[in-house]
Amino acid sequence: MIGFTCKGLIATVGAVFLSAGIVTAGSSLIRLTDREDLFGWEAVGRIDIGTGSYCTGSLIAPDLVLTAAHCVYDRSGVQVGADKVTFSAGLRDGQFISQAGVAQIAAHSGYLPGSLSAESIRHDVALLKLSETIPAAVASPFVLAGSGQTGMRVSVVSYGRGRDMALSWQRDCGVTGAGRGLMSFDCDVTFGSSGAPVFSRAHGARARIVSLISSGRLTGEDRVAYGMDLPGVVQSLKQDLRSASIVQAVASPRRVQVGQGGNATGAKFSKP
Repeated sequence: MIGFTCKGLIATVGAVFLSAGIVTAGSSLIRLTDREDLFGWEAVGRIDIGTGSYCTGSLIAPDLVLTAAHCVYDRSGVQVGADKVTFSAGLRDGQFISQAGVAQIAAHSGYLPGSLSAESIRHDVALLKLSETIPAAVASPFVLAGSGQTGMRVSVVSYGRGRDMALSWQRDCGVTGAGRGLMSFDCDVTFGSSGAPVFSRAHGARARIVSLISSGRLTGEDRVAYGMDLPGVVQSLKQDLRSASIVQAVASPRRVQVGQGGNATGAKFSKP
């Protein structure tokens, strides 16, 4: 799921950036088809919601998946039940590294379902608590980076419409604007890329998550995607999970090391 924006949103988001610059469009996508292609990216997976909708998510702990908040709401603005959601780490052509159901969902209270305002994008973040942990030896969770900066080179790993059966990796694209908790990118995203991690290697050899894909716009070759700063928002969501009095149970929780994944037919998407 990803929300493509209208010009009004672009103006609104642009107005809150402290700085902005032009960054050359990123490189083409690489399909991560074979098991060895997935090495280091196993913690990125597809989130299947209901019978046919999906988003992208990534492990930030053995039992926590980070994604976009709008992924966990239906078209009427109602949060979906945790028992309707499954996370498949490293899904490729029906095979997955590991799979788990979801026990609990925490979407940030600052996100307004259906809204494409700058304030809503800033809080378009959710955490999924898995019904069973996925060991780090199977899929090593990612660490969050700090705030992004204009001109930073990043990469995106995601599922998208037309490429939903295997991860696509864009090795190089750029942060074109950053400020006040928001970021814009020239990365290649589409329906289904919602919640996809935006990675930076500025802090060391292994990539860290600097943002998530929330929404975007495509007009010919002009690509604009939007995301948010994560540290404060994610910390708030972790507290929400800890303090929740009711944990939603999954009817049939499961996790397997190797298995089969079904076809997804509906990349969720919020349209203005």
